[in-house]
Amino acid sequence: MNKAILLSFLLSLFISCNSNIDSQARPNIILILADDQGWGDLSSNGNKDLHTPNIDKIALNGVRFDRFFVSPVCSPTRAEILTGRHHTRTGVYDVSLGGERINVDEETLGDLFKAAGYRTAAYGKWHNGMQAPYHPNTRGFDQFYGFCSGHWGNYFNPVLEKNGELVRGKGFITDDLTNHGIEFIKKNKNNPFLLYMPFNTPHSPMQVPDKYWNKFKNKDLIQKGTLSKITKDKYSGTNSKGENHSRAALAMCENIDWNVGRIIQTLESQNIIENTIIIYLSDNGPNGHRWNDGMKGIKGSTDEGGTRSPMIISWKGNIPSGKEVFKIASGIDLLPTLIDISGIKVKPKNKLDGVNLRPLIYQNHVDWQDRYIYNYWRGRLSLRNQDFRLDNENNLYNMNDDPNQLKNVSSTYNEIFEVMKKAKIEWRKELSANINLKDKRAFIIGHPGLKNTQIPARDAKANGLIKRSNYYPNCSYMTNWVNIDDTISWNAEVAEDGKFEAIIYYTCQKDALGSEIELSFSDSSISKKITKFHNPEEYGKENDRSPRIESYVKDFIPLKMGVIDLKKGKGILKLKGLKMTGKELMDFRLLMLKRI
Repeated sequence: MNKAILLSFLLSLFISCNSNIDSQARPNIILILADDQGWGDLSSNGNKDLHTPNIDKIALNGVRFDRFFVSPVCSPTRAEILTGRHHTRTGVYDVSLGGERINVDEETLGDLFKAAGYRTAAYGKWHNGMQAPYHPNTRGFDQFYGFCSGHWGNYFNPVLEKNGELVRGKGFITDDLTNHGIEFIKKNKNNPFLLYMPFNTPHSPMQVPDKYWNKFKNKDLIQKGTLSKITKDKYSGTNSKGENHSRAALAMCENIDWNVGRIIQTLESQNIIENTIIIYLSDNGPNGHRWNDGMKGIKGSTDEGGTRSPMIISWKGNIPSGKEVFKIASGIDLLPTLIDISGIKVKPKNKLDGVNLRPLIYQNHVDWQDRYIYNYWRGRLSLRNQDFRLDNENNLYNMNDDPNQLKNVSSTYNEIFEVMKKAKIEWRKELSANINLKDKRAFIIGHPGLKNTQIPARDAKANGLIKRSNYYPNCSYMTNWVNIDDTISWNAEVAEDGKFEAIIYYTCQKDALGSEIELSFSDSSISKKITKFHNPEEYGKENDRSPRIESYVKDFIPLKMGVIDLKKGKGILKLKGLKMTGKELMDFRLLMLKRI
């Protein structure tokens, strides 16, 4: 070997070795997000009706934030965690019909850590946009497995997606998501990785395996909460959805805990537990009036009970163990905190609303400036500082003396009341322009960042007598297509010229054979006759532990429409009937457009 080749080889070896050292110096990050789990749904927070030893163990080995707040509902919290910014800035103003999408000019946690060399994956409920560029695969996550909707209709062997392709899940959904997370950890144990695990439980439908349900189905719950003697409001008392709803929620929380334990065991077996930051939290308050330490409000409320979340951060050997932080903090704080303590060299392009929690994590006596945390949802705004909460109706509560918000003290603390009221007015003035109740963003078709574009019934507009299978759009389908002149449409925008294979997922009765439908956009259209009938029953009720409010599901089959040539631009994407041979044309669930 000549000297030049030898020097080149040694140089490349040196660079490679130093690159590996730098790679290992950066900690892995696992962010676990429960869905509709209240602050009180953990044994470490005082719940005597369930046992969550694995999540409690994270708290024992890490730092627990006792006063941590998120948004009152799913997609806003996810947007705030992913961007470090108030959800009203990010374009998120609803939980469906496109209002759950994070604007394309926002950077996500995935974008930033991927840019820093991390392998990234998201497994679970995304709920911040389905079509690229809103899809997780175009928001910084190399791998995605789960669903992009706000809720899912079946938790056992459900139809999910993997990087844009429809697949069939295996077993109970939370277990299945965890299996993918474990596989990702093992595959990337020698690389820095960001694993985002947004579980979809204990969100309804209240489905949970027998192993967990059998423990709770006949259980007399010790902590049912109490009704306020002053207001008679149901703060955290009897669950209006029934005791089985509470039992099922607690059973699902124990299932989450088991899966968290599996993740921890994997980190230990792969010898990377000391190089991995673990964060655990929920996306809002509990989805029912079950025990939550008497706090006012549940999911959807801007009061304490609707916005207070468990939050634990652990990094074995690198941050304190068993520490409790009583300073207030928020979901918007996670992104700046993780950037700092991970040591990645990135600078977000947008100004962050969150603050870096590093001093609270590492130091015991911190000169920490008081702040306001804003909880907003559908016109309701509540404001929290360290000691007080000013609710949506401008009632002021001393949260140290009155954690259940029973006594309005605005006259007693008039100076504080006036300052907080002014802060609320200023926040509304600054961010009201971002609260877009008339969304002009079209549903994007054919973005080059993803081969497949899913256009679900959830995002559609039903015209005529066509109606949804349920009031709640997520996981619904269109039915009652009894009039040939009725249509299903979307306000759409083709991102880039192309030819697309169009596939419709449908069901129909036997008398619909020979019916014909058309798909059109702008000057392009294709049509297809129905040559196969498929009329299955809805299912899901047999697995529900408590009655649901969402749509039941059924299995839809594909109808390959053919290839449609789409040109870049905005227009109306439309399905209409050309011929109807029976009483109804079809039930419609999803349109898939595959770029050729």
